[in-house]
Amino acid sequence: MTLTLHVTGSKEQLTLTPARLVVAGYTARDIASVEAHIEELAAIGVPRPASVPAFYDLDPALLTTDAIVEVGGPATSGEVEPVVIRSGGRHFLGVGSDHTDRDLERADIAASKAACPKPLGAQVVEIDLADLGWDNLIAESSVDGWQYQRGRVATLRHPVDTLDRMARALGDVEGDLVLFCGTLPLLAGEFSYGSYWRVHLEVPGGPLLTHAYETKQRST
Repeated sequence: MTLTLHVTGSKEQLTLTPARLVVAGYTARDIASVEAHIEELAAIGVPRPASVPAFYDLDPALLTTDAIVEVGGPATSGEVEPVVIRSGGRHFLGVGSDHTDRDLERADIAASKAACPKPLGAQVVEIDLADLGWDNLIAESSVDGWQYQRGRVATLRHPVDTLDRMARALGDVEGDLVLFCGTLPLLAGEFSYGSYWRVHLEVPGGPLLTHAYETKQRST
């Protein structure tokens, strides 16, 4: 699986063939809020994760920059996530959506994430990971034209910390990597199952990273 990404501020096209795709969950810095979120999910049947943060090691073939993606059922939804990409020893920042099967999530979180494509915006910006102004980034999502999430990613662990914890959880992750770094609370406090999703990541003084996609239910 190979993706072609465009590096903003240059004419470079990044050809990405990631060896690993990892989706990090429960990455909020506030441990109390993480525990409260886990309890909220438990109330609707979602099992407690084995670790916090949790790391879901998925098939890189799930990644897509397509404008239309297929899902297996009606109860799926996306969530905006800052995405860190490591390619050839360089780091890039993008925006993606951790689209998930919410029915399946009640039985098996990892399987629910593996059941859906992972949309990724084709525009990325090259970064110095250690000097990234992480706390100033603003993430937002909408579904069918309604704002779904919005806030500063300062509430999430810095990716340097997340990468370190990932290595401790999964062992050394070598080669090119795509890491979904976590998401923000839902403004309405509940999942929406709309079909048209937009995700944004505002980089102060830099580009607006954005992606839009539509879900189509897979024919049986």
